[in-house]
Formats: sequence, C-alpha cells, structure tokens
Amino acid sequence: MAQIALTSSATLVSFKGGAKRGAKLSWDTPRLRASRIGTNLWLLNKSGGSGSKGYGLVGSDGIYRGNRGVVKVSDGQAAPLSDSYFWAAANNKANSEPSDQDPSTKMKGTSRFFTIGLVAAWYSSNIGVLLLNKYLLSNYGFKYPIFLTMCHMTACSLLSYVAIAWMKMVPMQTIRSRVQFFKIAALSLVFCVSVVFGNISLRFLPVSFNQAIGATTPFFTAVFAYIMTLKREAWLTYVTLIPVVTGVIIASGGEPSFHLFGFIICIAATAARALKSVLQGILLSSEGEKLNSMNLLLYMAPIAVVFLLPATLIMEENVVGITLALARDDHKIIWYLLFNSSLAYFVNLTNFLVTKHTSALTLQVLGNAKGAVAVVVSILIFRNPVSVTGMLGYSLTVMGVILYSEAKKRSK
Repeated sequence: MAQIALTSSATLVSFKGGAKRGAKLSWDTPRLRASRIGTNLWLLNKSGGSGSKGYGLVGSDGIYRGNRGVVKVSDGQAAPLSDSYFWAAANNKANSEPSDQDPSTKMKGTSRFFTIGLVAAWYSSNIGVLLLNKYLLSNYGFKYPIFLTMCHMTACSLLSYVAIAWMKMVPMQTIRSRVQFFKIAALSLVFCVSVVFGNISLRFLPVSFNQAIGATTPFFTAVFAYIMTLKREAWLTYVTLIPVVTGVIIASGGEPSFHLFGFIICIAATAARALKSVLQGILLSSEGEKLNSMNLLLYMAPIAVVFLLPATLIMEENVVGITLALARDDHKIIWYLLFNSSLAYFVNLTNFLVTKHTSALTLQVLGNAKGAVAVVVSILIFRNPVSVTGMLGYSLTVMGVILYSEAKKRSK
C-alpha cells in the first residue's frame, strides 16, 4: 500500500472502542498505510504499534464513513467502532496519482464478480433447499416436515454461532432484557409455523404452485400491517394487490395437481411469513432492540428448536427411530438431511450478504426473479404437469408483486 499525505482539511482520529472528533494524536506514531479505492475514498490500516487500535480520517464535513455505516460525528460524540481497519472517507489527496500498484480498478472488478457470486449462491441455496425439501417429503417418502424443520433450525443455531462468535462475520448483538427475549420468542414461534406449514404443503403441491401462492406474501403483509398498525398505503398500492390475488385464483383453477389441504396449508404458511415480518417491525422497532438478520437468526433458531422438539415427538411419533432405520437401509438419507440443513442456513447467510452488497432496487428485482427461476427449475426436474392457465395466473401474480413494489417505492 502507498503512503498518503494528510492535509489540514482532514482531522486525524484515534479509534479504540469509540472515537472523538479532533482527538490529539502524533502524526508519526503510529504509521498509517492507505490505498485509494475510489474518489476521496481510502482503505486505512494501522502499520506498527500494538493493540487493536485503528485509525481513520474525518473530513471537514464531519462525517465518518465506517464499515458499520455512515456516522455523523459531532464534537465530543463517540463513533462506535472497535475494528482495527475500516472504510473511511477523507477530504484529502495523495501526493501522486494512483500507481500501477493501486488496487482501485482491480477492486471494482473483484467486487463485481464477488456480488455476482453472492447472488448465484443465494439463488442456488434458496432453490436447492426448496427442491430438496420437495424431494425428501414427496418423492423420497420422508414424511416428517416438523422433524425436517427442526434439523434446519439446529443447523442454523450451530452455524450462526460459528459465523458470529468464531468467524466474526458480524458483531455479536446481545439480548438486553427479558422483554426483548419474549419478543424474539414470539417471532420464533410464528417463524416455526411458517416454515413447518411451508414444508407440509410441499408434500401435496408441486413447487411451481407452491411458489405461486408464496408470491402473495405482499398481500398478507399489507393486510396485517393495516390491522395491527393501522398503517394505510396509498390507494394505488392497494389496487396493485388485485392482480396478485387474481393471479393465484387463476393459477389454482388451472393447476393440474391442485390439492385443497395443501393449498390451505400453503396459504397459512404465506400468511405466517407475512405476520412474522409485520411483528418484527412492531416488536423490535426501538433502536436498542433492533437486531440484524444474522443475530436475529442466532437467537431465534435455538428457541425454534425448543418449540419444535416436543411437537415432533408428539405429532411424528418415533421419528428418530424411523430415521435411523431408514439410514440402515439407505445411508444417503443422513447426507440428505445434513446437506439440506446446511443449505437452510446458507439461505439466511447469503440473503444477508446479498442485502448488504446490493441496492434495494437490485434486491427487489432479484427477489422477484428468484421465484420464477425456482418454478422453471422445479418443472424441469420433477416434470410436474403445468397448464397454460396456471402459468398465466402465476405470471399475473408476479406482475402484480412488481407493480406493488413500485407503487410502495413511489409512495415513500
């Protein structure tokens, strides 16, 4: 990395579990190394010295841009950071233009490929766990959706802890009160219902129809938001929900593999998913209680296991013995369950990373396309019959979801 010259327009700041603007610090102890990664944007790191202290620059606008977001730094106010390196924006320039060793161009290309890789991993894990769930519960004959969900939650508990506590992928957030714990437990219960019901529906419905019903989540979200928070959207936003519902009605009428019980359970799973989203916004709305999705999963998953364990023992009698007997006849079932459970965690991990590394608009487009890709892939793999009416209904639902998202964006 190349040395940079600090100008009077930037204020040198010392960080050690927090920073104050204008902190006094020797200019030659310690040494700062930096590389340009964009216009007035540098990656700064400490070189030499000891401890975990990092250093950064705050421009004349008083804004420090760290790896935890943008923080307005006022006189005497601490900027929450304890990492030894971070992103920083500074109103200063280097002594010379970036040299051949400057990695800015390479970093842009690498970042693009990294984002594409994340999206591919997100799609693969989402579609993979969906198709494997369908195969296990319907084609393979493993008819224990509650136990399967418990395996998912167990894997999410263990892998979340490894990712946060050991690998430090995100800072660990703590539960601050008993009230917050009970709020998370309530979310976990609703989350369990949505996942279990979704898995049950896969026993009776093809993936393509399952995804068509799942696309109506915005409709239920709008309904629950209105009932529970009295939050009203613009009238045009509600109009866009008409094709969302109409499309599912058309798709249901034209679905060759329609199953009434599976349809009702899938609707319930979709409604529970929407309810969990609205509840999360209500229960964890205060700044002190907000958790990022990775930390929320870290606490929700083990609570979900506690809910699911008695449920599977009561409702899926002797499931452990049956699974072990299956494993003696076909050891692949163990690998299916391990792989499927790991995929369930990577769905959450890749969703978090894609959200972090893309814009809201990109995420919206990718999310809408993901369901369509899952439908096409599932039809190619399982060869389930589809009708023109069913596909038209699903297309109408997806179009309604896109219009709904656009209307919400315009109303803000």
